[in-house]
Amino acid sequence: MRKIKAQLFISLDGVVEAPDQWHFPYFNDEMGAAVDATLGRADTLLLGRKTYESFAGAWPDREAAGGADAPFARILGDARKIVASRGRLDFTWRNSEQLSGELTDGAAALRNEEGRDSAVWISGSVSVVRQLLAAGLLDELNLLVHPIAVRGGLRLFEDDAAPIPLRLVSGETFRTGVLNLFYAPVGSAGEGTYEDAKAHLPQP
Repeated sequence: MRKIKAQLFISLDGVVEAPDQWHFPYFNDEMGAAVDATLGRADTLLLGRKTYESFAGAWPDREAAGGADAPFARILGDARKIVASRGRLDFTWRNSEQLSGELTDGAAALRNEEGRDSAVWISGSVSVVRQLLAAGLLDELNLLVHPIAVRGGLRLFEDDAAPIPLRLVSGETFRTGVLNLFYAPVGSAGEGTYEDAKAHLPQP
């Protein structure tokens, strides 16, 4: 069974919108290695329409320009790109296709693809991540937490939605202060009360 994983740039106050406006001061060799280890090794990407259109509007031109980012642009171009959208899409970027049917059904089918053992990676695409988390179809969530409070913009987790318990799988701190955290869903956060917690407080 294939796993579906997501990677997002996120601020300290939970904002994931428009990272191009606050993320780049923190992009160093450690960040580059983290992105290469995920998106740079993926043979399949699952993207929402807005993220796909942003990528398709930039990366093909960067590949053609032959600059320092052309090798990574080529990797993205060669990957299979599956786009979740309710509207009909016309593609100009190679290896692009539209997800058939409902998102959760299509994601479940991707997980069950035979003959493939590499992960399907999601970049950005907040709506897709939210829906797959809620449906129990996201196997891993990689958050690159930036030490900045953006103070406005779309946040990853919605207000008034059901809690989603997560388990920290691994983490590291970059020299910039960015936290590279990997989470996996768990079935339940467990139970506990203040009476349970106070036993762990320092005793006189």
